[in-house]
Amino acid sequence: MDFEFTQEEKEIIQEVRLFIEKEATPELRQESHEIEYIYGGPIAREFIKKFAAHGWLTPSWPKKYGGLEASEMVTYMIRNELAYSGCPIHYVGAHMAGPSILRHGTEDNKKYLLPLSKGEIEFGLGYTEPGAGSDLMGLEMYAEDKGDHFLVNGQKTFSTHAHVADYHWLAVRTELEGPKHRGISILIVDLKSTKGITVRPIMTFPGTRSNEVYYDNVIVPKENLVGEKNMGFKYIMTALDFERMFPWGHYKKVFEDLIDYTKDATRNGQPLRKDPLIRQKLAQLETEFEVVKLLYYQLAHMLDNGKVPNYQSSMEKLFFSELTRRMSHTIFEILGLGAQVTEHDKRAALHGMGEFFSKWCLIETIVGGASEIQRNIMAQRGLGLPRA
Repeated sequence: MDFEFTQEEKEIIQEVRLFIEKEATPELRQESHEIEYIYGGPIAREFIKKFAAHGWLTPSWPKKYGGLEASEMVTYMIRNELAYSGCPIHYVGAHMAGPSILRHGTEDNKKYLLPLSKGEIEFGLGYTEPGAGSDLMGLEMYAEDKGDHFLVNGQKTFSTHAHVADYHWLAVRTELEGPKHRGISILIVDLKSTKGITVRPIMTFPGTRSNEVYYDNVIVPKENLVGEKNMGFKYIMTALDFERMFPWGHYKKVFEDLIDYTKDATRNGQPLRKDPLIRQKLAQLETEFEVVKLLYYQLAHMLDNGKVPNYQSSMEKLFFSELTRRMSHTIFEILGLGAQVTEHDKRAALHGMGEFFSKWCLIETIVGGASEIQRNIMAQRGLGLPRA
């Protein structure tokens, strides 16, 4: 098997790196860090519009929708370059909802694709509810069919992008009878101008923001229904497969900073880089980063060969998120009490990322489906094991 990228792919990535080096300011990186590397901050919007003008935001999409008709491998390489550089990497519209619209959407739905590929608009996920998290078949937000529109009432929680997004990728119940998975639909809702929507902040453990979103007699036009009515659960599964394909470059950058730290720091008069235990721990992490890299690019390879990764995306998501916890533990073992110093203190080693990631890594094991859910998917769909 050839593990090398093609010359064309290497040239594209070199162009992307030069662009990021020129356009990604410290202010952009700080904004991205503060809002969890999601797309929607004012500085990020200007950066992404310039970035997307090259076709780099959705390079695998058809040209008529703003893409380059390039390989999925190029898409994944670009996403990881953005992650490594500290730029926004989480795009609900371009990387989750967009691929679902391409595969399942109506012509009315596809009018959103070009603005998405240009970086002009962003979507927010509207899945989770107070009583429906990992089990989305339990969602209760109801969209009553009123002929030419739906009337939507209910609540969503942990809708992370809702305060910066332009549209909601909203999962609703449109049929109360029959199998639960057959009564779910997806609606595209304008968050900026639609009346009856209230967005309230939920502050997370690391100090970042998510949201709860309330719908009170919200009118949604019928043309905003994605694909077919009551087929939304299938579309959610497609979007989730894409959501679980996590770029890992931002953690690799922190790991490289940790290596640089051990090259200069000393303990008890001895350089940390000569401590055999520390060398072993760093070597173990380097090995695991190589594993997650291969799992990540396997997903792109499958897509380029006409396959949709299902349990494979769960494999990558699980290994990546659990790796972030192991890396956080290693940072604390090496830095000791100094790892607790926050990023706001100039004395903080690794710019305080040890303290931040010690909290954020817990969220990584939950967002996009908790680790327990990923293990179930791998067992049932990958190994063919029965439900417990």
